[in-house]
Amino acid sequence: MKIRSVLTALALVLGALFAPGFGVFSTATDAQAATKITHATATSMFSASGIGWTSSGNCSNRNVATCTSFDQLNLDTAKGAQTLRSASGCALTITGGTETGHASGTYSHWNGYKLDFSKATCLTNYVKNTFTYIGLRGDGYPQWKSGAGNLYADEGNHWDVTYYNCGGC
Repeated sequence: MKIRSVLTALALVLGALFAPGFGVFSTATDAQAATKITHATATSMFSASGIGWTSSGNCSNRNVATCTSFDQLNLDTAKGAQTLRSASGCALTITGGTETGHASGTYSHWNGYKLDFSKATCLTNYVKNTFTYIGLRGDGYPQWKSGAGNLYADEGNHWDVTYYNCGGC
């Protein structure tokens, strides 16, 4: 009877250690259920942190590609932008959120994992001097990985950031 109890306990511990997205040995890319927020909640968070945003269409409709929307943004993505702002000390301007028109995929803009930031010397220097260069992305853009596992791709005229977590918030 004791062996069965020990084996059951061991199975529970191993299950907790290796549970996707939750265990000690999970990775930053394990899919997790994300808390979604509204555009109003995100803009309030960004304003409180001194993060700006712009929209070429001067709108926030998620279904219009020229808008910049934060509807259905992951809470950790918004917190990740706040972490970037406080850690870097750089002025940040978001140019892309959850609106249609970006590439698809699990960790996409539409699914709330990505934000685009305007290129600025401060941000570029921070990313390149703080994070680890990991080579070219599949589409040829260079990318850097933060210590928290978030990815920063230099897409030429902006930074495309994938937030798997809040970046140490």
